[in-house]
Formats: sequence, structure tokens, C-alpha cells
Amino acid sequence: MKQKIIFGLSLLTGLMLINAGLNKFLNYIPVPEDLPENMKKINDAFMEIGWLLPLVGAEEILGGILFIIPKTRALGALVILPVMVGILLTHIIIMPAGLGMAIVLMAINLWVIYENREKYLPMIR
Repeated sequence: MKQKIIFGLSLLTGLMLINAGLNKFLNYIPVPEDLPENMKKINDAFMEIGWLLPLVGAEEILGGILFIIPKTRALGALVILPVMVGILLTHIIIMPAGLGMAIVLMAINLWVIYENREKYLPMIR
């Protein structure tokens, strides 16, 4: 039963990550009009840098795909962890409106990391 729950949550999380990554390339999700000024500045900085937004988008797509596949889920959880930390900090510091979803996604990622902890041990031995 636990494996089915993990798969379901991983599937939903992976699809959300893939969607967010694709949006960074295709811009099909409209930007909210009530976006805080600090968030607008951050978005402008991402656009000014040029290479950073595609890099994050590619990492979200790759991490989301890896997160969905049970055999590669442990790797996907590590690939997406830095992005999840950035998402969580952004919602804590700048835009608290999406904090609930960010906490849920981070909790799912940390659960997957915890469940696969044996796979990581050879890296730190």
C-alpha cells in the first residue's frame, strides 16, 4: 500500500515539475497580475541572465521524469532537491501565497529521499 501511495504522489509531483519546466520554455501559464514587486524583480533578473531559466526548466523536466519512474526516483529526488529548496525559500521570503503547496512538494521529496536512503549510503562511505 505504501508503494502505491509513493507512486501516486511521485507521479503527481513529477507531472507538476515537468509542467513547470515546460512553462519556462513555452510560457503558456499566464503570470498573475497581483505578483509582488520583489517577485517581478526576480523574474526580470531570470530573464536578464538568459541561461538560468532554461537551466532550471531543464532540471525540472529531467527531475520530474526521473521522479515518476520508480527505478530512477531516488536520483530524481536528488536532482530536484536544489530547485525545491529554491521554491520553498521563495515562498517563505517573498510570496507566501504558494507556501502550502511548496511545503507539500518538499515533504514528498524528503519522504522519497528518506525511503531511498540505502541507495545513497555508497556515495558517502
